[in-house]
Amino acid sequence: MALKCGIVGLPNVGKSTLFNCLSNAKAQSANFPFCTIEPNLGTITVPDSRLTKLEELVHPEKVVPTTIEIVDIAGLVKGASKGEGLGNQFLANIRETDAIIHVLRCFENDNIVHVDGSVNPVRDKEVIDTELQLKDLETVENKLKSLVRAAKSGDKAIVRQVDLLNELKAKLEEGKSAREVQPEGEEIEKFYKGLQLLTAKPILYVCNVDEASAKEGNAYVEKVREAVKNEDAEILVLAVAVEADIAELDSYEEKQMFLEDLGLDEPGVSKLIVSAYKLLNLQTYFTAGVKEVRAWTVKVGATAPQAAGVIHTDFEKGFIRAEVIKYNDFVSLGSESKVKEAGKLGVEGKEYVVEDGDIMHFRFNV
Repeated sequence: MALKCGIVGLPNVGKSTLFNCLSNAKAQSANFPFCTIEPNLGTITVPDSRLTKLEELVHPEKVVPTTIEIVDIAGLVKGASKGEGLGNQFLANIRETDAIIHVLRCFENDNIVHVDGSVNPVRDKEVIDTELQLKDLETVENKLKSLVRAAKSGDKAIVRQVDLLNELKAKLEEGKSAREVQPEGEEIEKFYKGLQLLTAKPILYVCNVDEASAKEGNAYVEKVREAVKNEDAEILVLAVAVEADIAELDSYEEKQMFLEDLGLDEPGVSKLIVSAYKLLNLQTYFTAGVKEVRAWTVKVGATAPQAAGVIHTDFEKGFIRAEVIKYNDFVSLGSESKVKEAGKLGVEGKEYVVEDGDIMHFRFNV
């Protein structure tokens, strides 16, 4: 399931440093604009304490966590929608992602150049918002031109599409994002998704702060909170430079001591990865046996056959049933056999909707 989050922001806000913290891949990080040109792709392990607990109970030969992909995309500047800077490339790269992690600089440091000469995260956010909205407006207007004539035939489906495009156009012209428009009905939702609008993607704002602000944030963060309060978006406060230092430490003990000194209970990047996972509308189910305990990724709302298909397409094609144990039941009772004795093992058919944390075993025939 190759769903990707794209890390975006103005040049020199900490995107590549954050990417390096998240991924084993090492993006170039330097104090000048457009340091990142080609997008860097990293596969990130999703932290999940439930895997550790299952390992303690099952004693498998190996444990396999689930992953997501993170892309570090070139910095964007004003005028990108018209091709300024690396604008065309930036916009093409972000179109290929499924969600956006927008990094905002919320710290002062005279040694790190700001592309606009001063620190102002709300202005920086608006620069990128505007460029993405302008590009979406261009997409919507071009689609409208191609459909207006066809709508005169009275075709109801096309009329609905034109109505949606006009609603999107009005929102974008107001300086708002396409995600504020909620199409209703399966057919029109499919059309909406097919437009691949940049501002329709779910978004997480990462406020990059200094070490002193790592726990509580600062005045810049509060301004960002105020600016996005009406958006359907999350905010995460992260001291990216500190996270980079933690990532360089060799042992778990050293990392924990560092975190304790800062008054933090876990690395901020762990929270970011979990937030990105949720941003992509993903959830986890498990398979648990002596050979392997493994986390699998499915979309929220996936059915049992779809979940089986993540393991192998034959499992979905020949799906017969799924044996399902709730994670809390497994942990409280301690083993699959005791779950069965307690009558807590569910046998589910093709209509079953997977829940986060389900432990599943599939029966199939091909």
